[in-house]
Amino acid sequence: MASGTSSEGGRVPYLPEGVARTAKILVVGDFGVGKTTFIGSASEIAPLRTEEPLTGADDLEHLAGKTTTTVAMDFGRITLNQGLALYLFGTPGQRRFWSMWAGLAEGAVGVLVLVDSRRLAGGFEVLDQLELHVSAPFAVAVNHFPDTPAYTPGRLREALDLLPQTPVVDCNALDRGSVIDTLAALAGHALTARGGQDAP
Repeated sequence: MASGTSSEGGRVPYLPEGVARTAKILVVGDFGVGKTTFIGSASEIAPLRTEEPLTGADDLEHLAGKTTTTVAMDFGRITLNQGLALYLFGTPGQRRFWSMWAGLAEGAVGVLVLVDSRRLAGGFEVLDQLELHVSAPFAVAVNHFPDTPAYTPGRLREALDLLPQTPVVDCNALDRGSVIDTLAALAGHALTARGGQDAP
């Protein structure tokens, strides 16, 4: 994690007062799982979005009303506690952009995998892609939609072939409190995986 000071020893002016450390978090997931919404709900600054109209080449099952998609990345920032700010980088979900993940993941201390349990096959493919391009510890968050089926954490863990130590949490990307709880769970897992290094 980076310090909240400049190379000259002064505070970085764009960070909130009192923030001592920053960490980069990557938010990944299949097309349409809610990554842009998640980062928008979390961010305390105006989020950067790179959305463009859909071309008609994407599967819109369970995605009625979706008209745009991320083509480069989303970016936001949240001060998680008095000593730690998270920089959030969201990846594009369309498969033709998955090759960008490795570059976006550089320097990330943790990865949040956002999953739509109505389309678990896509989540499984994302996890396979993650193994190829990203080495940071990750947690899985199930984003809830109005018609999300009820699965137990154990069943989700089995369906996604997750290790027992991988956190699986429920999330509502529209609810800022839920988003913050999800990021706190990921941050705790990432710090534990790093042996407590850089804890705020």
